[in-house]
Amino acid sequence: MSIDREDILRTARKFSLQNAVSFDGSAQMKAVMGKVIATFQKEGVHPKEIIPIVKQVIDEINKMSVEDQRAELEAIAPELLEKRKQERDYSLPDLPNAKHGAVVTRFPPEPNGYLHIGHAKAAIVDFEYAKKYDGSFILRFDDTNPLKDELDFYEAQKKDLAWLGISWDKEYHTSDNLPKHYELAEQLIAQGDAYVCTCSGKKIKEGRKVKKPCDCQNRAIEEQHDLWGQMHEHSLAAVLRLHADMKSDNTAMRDPTLFRIIDAKHPLQEDRFHIWPTYDFAGAVEDSISGVTHPFRTKEYELRDEVYFYLLDKLGLRKPELMEFARLSIEGMPVSKRKISPLVDAGKVTGFDDVRLPTLRGLHRRGIVPNALKQFVFQQGISKVESTVPFSLVESENRKVIDPTAKRFFFVPDPIKLQVKQAPEKTVTVPLHPKNNDLGTRKIRATQPFYISETDVNQFDVSTVFRLKDLYNVSVERIGDRQVVGSYAGEELIADSLKIQWVPDTYVPLTVFIPEVLMKNGKFNPDSLKKVHGFAEPEITSLQTDEIIQFERFGFVRIEKQNSELYAFFTHR
Repeated sequence: MSIDREDILRTARKFSLQNAVSFDGSAQMKAVMGKVIATFQKEGVHPKEIIPIVKQVIDEINKMSVEDQRAELEAIAPELLEKRKQERDYSLPDLPNAKHGAVVTRFPPEPNGYLHIGHAKAAIVDFEYAKKYDGSFILRFDDTNPLKDELDFYEAQKKDLAWLGISWDKEYHTSDNLPKHYELAEQLIAQGDAYVCTCSGKKIKEGRKVKKPCDCQNRAIEEQHDLWGQMHEHSLAAVLRLHADMKSDNTAMRDPTLFRIIDAKHPLQEDRFHIWPTYDFAGAVEDSISGVTHPFRTKEYELRDEVYFYLLDKLGLRKPELMEFARLSIEGMPVSKRKISPLVDAGKVTGFDDVRLPTLRGLHRRGIVPNALKQFVFQQGISKVESTVPFSLVESENRKVIDPTAKRFFFVPDPIKLQVKQAPEKTVTVPLHPKNNDLGTRKIRATQPFYISETDVNQFDVSTVFRLKDLYNVSVERIGDRQVVGSYAGEELIADSLKIQWVPDTYVPLTVFIPEVLMKNGKFNPDSLKKVHGFAEPEITSLQTDEIIQFERFGFVRIEKQNSELYAFFTHR
């Protein structure tokens, strides 16, 4: 059965416009095709009659600006513009055994690097749960490795958290509590629940592997106390181990190390201590004695839960409601200091604030805003299911936040000169946002020659009529080497004509840095940072560092001023 081609065209156009408005001006072929085919399927229309029409319509729609797409959709099918997907509830689920006003959470970073998006997930979850229950949130620096901890990172991490919008009710350092840790260690020794081990690291590892205890645990308690004292006096190389269960199927329970000697100057304690607790000891003890009710940590520590509770049992300390969630993994991004630092050290990225990195400083510089990260974390939830998510999920949340307030400007990549004959001289007043009138307007003095993008010029033929957006129509007369000559073709809008951005001869040269996938198949991608050189309209000189704007038909960018030079970092489309 055949049907009127115009009917298919109208249907394809409204669904293409709806899809384009939902995806920043770019209609998705598969989605639109499915809707149009489904509409006419009941009337017996074969898909082969529909497919070429839909392709043609999508090509036309994707040449329009988002503002024009929205305006046309509002005119021909406003009911589609009003449709909104039902929002999923991404709020945090209730905590087990939680009492309003009594919940205490903590974020325990090690001050050995800059925070990244994985830290952000943990910090946001901890902070938001404290808020949800009108409880308390603790910032605890787990600074128990003087070989890695650095003074600058205490303040750097606090600045990163403040940027995220996170504040805390109490701040302290685990290293301040070492005298208390020593007391608890001596309690374990006195109870026969810990012993000083003088075996080599290799022998300890072999023993744990074959479930064989060493003879060190058989020493008398008095001798254990004496050896513990010798460790403090720098006269014995040894570790303190938990007397747990060397036969356990859980390798974490095979007499884990609780304290080890580290002879290095600490950024806060300097040379005051040289015996330092491990994560197993310090994490459990600090959660308990600081009053934390619901500590979170990533699933990778799940095997160590048994050690956590066993240790607190032996010490007679309160046991919190320990909880785990999946570690955050993002496609093509190294979400760990262990993977990020070598890239910085080798000069493959420009620093920890490189826009290709998932550090909070890199994300900030890229134009990702704190509220978007919060919504992304809520979207991921606190499931234990491991998954690797695309960075586009972060971009999607960011787009929702910045789109309503991002000012619009023209930017012309790879510019080509345009001369328009017989064109009137004029100054146009253009809204800074198509919907947010509170942002005001900007003026552009239309002085020649103009500059338009090479991508647009590649679509021209002689006699093509296109529109300089918000200005007037131009008829192409000649296309030369890096230059187009056209003539003024009136100001009345022409349906389906190509609408392009432009800049006058008072343009501002601008380089936009565009981050691509940093890691491919686990290896550094040398083409992960691209530079696009172009011209922007002169009004952008009034912008300040950290302003996020949209270059029409190009994408969102964050502006940065360096020594009077202006740069832009591509955020996303």
